Amino acid sequence: MNALTVYCGSSTSLDSVFHDAAVCVGKHIAERHYSLVYGGGSIGLMGTVARTAAKHGARVHGVITEKFVELEQANNDCDELIVVKTMQERRTMMIQKGDGFLMLPGGIGTYEEFFEVLVGRQIHDHAKPIGILNIEGYFDPLIAMLDHGIERGFMRPALRSLLHIDTSVENLFEYFQSQDVHQPKPEEILPMHSSRDAR
Repeated sequence: MNALTVYCGSSTSLDSVFHDAAVCVGKHIAERHYSLVYGGGSIGLMGTVARTAAKHGARVHGVITEKFVELEQANNDCDELIVVKTMQERRTMMIQKGDGFLMLPGGIGTYEEFFEVLVGRQIHDHAKPIGILNIEGYFDPLIAMLDHGIERGFMRPALRSLLHIDTSVENLFEYFQSQDVHQPKPEEILPMHSSRDAR
């Protein structure tokens, strides 16, 4: 792995525990000699991860839309700051530039980015590792929603194998370092192959 794409929030009113975790992520990115790919903002968890990674020697690549340059206060200290027109372009470029994906707590924009990456893994548009840092149970409702979808037959159990969910930053980076990525066969992962359809 050369570059890790990190998805996280830009909110400025967060408990310190979230910023502490973002600092830890930024340090690990630098220690592993990865580059950071992220949303290009200078505030919230985005800013914390980027500043920390840069402070400890990592290269930082930001991708931001014209509309968000002011709203998210673009980080002009990035080694590379790419300004695009649409959110679709932003998401596509962040997927292309990253060798793996890590989701920290965030809002609907973070969820949008995450689900696009997850669907891409499901249909094998890419085979890059996906991690979720579940700080203080923030993603418990998301995990429950995925499990509910599996239980009701809208998703396949193999979907969960595409994600590495952990409360430990160290464990997540060990996962990224191992590159132990299993890609289920289409008949194992795609909902249209579910045995329930044969009734």
